[in-house]
Amino acid sequence: KRIMALVDNEVSFTVKFLGQIDVDRADGLQVLNEAAGLLKMSDGTSKMKSKQQKVSLFLSLNGIDVLNHKTKFMLHSCPMSSISFCGVHQTMPNLFGFVAKSPAGDRHHCYLFQSTKFSHLLVSIIGDTFQAAKANENFGWDKDLLVEALRHKNKMLQSENVSLKKKIATLEA
Repeated sequence: KRIMALVDNEVSFTVKFLGQIDVDRADGLQVLNEAAGLLKMSDGTSKMKSKQQKVSLFLSLNGIDVLNHKTKFMLHSCPMSSISFCGVHQTMPNLFGFVAKSPAGDRHHCYLFQSTKFSHLLVSIIGDTFQAAKANENFGWDKDLLVEALRHKNKMLQSENVSLKKKIATLEA
């Protein structure tokens, strides 16, 4: 399964989109927790299953675009300058999201996603891109950012590979 792809100076990820929630604050892990809680119905069941749709997140120095994976219809577009926070849910590590200021006013929206294995990696790459965008606001695409993102992904996968090799060795012994 392809997790990350390079397309015309963008990095893309395939994840499940859980929803967009209006939030009162611009940052903090508590915002993610509250937003995830708002996606749950009062009887304790979750609306997350019914709302999930496969999307492609396109990440560039300009911002994050959320497209329907099948139709390629643009669902949301958030300029990097509007994003104030990105993180992984504290108790559900497969959930991650980011907070962006609404272009129509003083509201903020929390966009929630699900990734079975790569939430921390995706948040790290989004954070690195955010920092690079701030540092290079007046410049075009920074190829070093892509190289650094791929190095980071490679490092994470190598670590996972070492761990899996140890488990195999233990099982074979």
